[in-house]
Amino acid sequence: MPSRSPLPPSPPPVEIRAWPGREDLLRDRAVVLGELVKMFIGPARLGILWMWAGVAALGWSVVGTALLMFEDSYDALSAVPAVVCLAGGAAVLVPAVALLAVGVARDLRVHRLLVEWGGLDRDPAGDAPLRMPRASLLWLLMSFALCAVGLFTCVVVPATARAGEETYGLVTLLMGLGFLAWLTGLTGLVKAFAHRRWVLRVILGVPADPLVTVEG
Repeated sequence: MPSRSPLPPSPPPVEIRAWPGREDLLRDRAVVLGELVKMFIGPARLGILWMWAGVAALGWSVVGTALLMFEDSYDALSAVPAVVCLAGGAAVLVPAVALLAVGVARDLRVHRLLVEWGGLDRDPAGDAPLRMPRASLLWLLMSFALCAVGLFTCVVVPATARAGEETYGLVTLLMGLGFLAWLTGLTGLVKAFAHRRWVLRVILGVPADPLVTVEG
């Protein structure tokens, strides 16, 4: 999820803003928001998220294989390949998980910048491309499917495991893969709903709670 593209700075405080006019402000605002939206909800970002999740799943698969090898080992010498396999899996898993965490932290900063730059002014006509309904729907559907598969795996695998047929190592391996799928899907769902909420509040100007009315 991390990206080499640098993030734009926050908009300057009100007391030192130096835009000659509203048109200049809207032009700069449109450029910055266009880049930020691509960084947050662009289809390429979904591919990057799934790529690092796949690397993490590969690392966990190797770790799970090591657990199965430990179960079959009968002495210290026979456990050596399992130790090597475990170290190799951890070497793949840990960096992938770390990069996923860095990506989530970056997404939080991008969303904060979206709110800050979007709050400078409103331009309903010019902001129409920022809604990106197709990309948002893609994030929503694919993330929901992955989340459902992961949750199903985490629940069904231990519930249907039979003593003597499925080993603890196999159950742990499958549950770990299901958890990674669920966590990746949940991350995508949160981003899809966060973008939709940003569009409603910042772009369309819909109140945070449209059911609440102000009397007086």
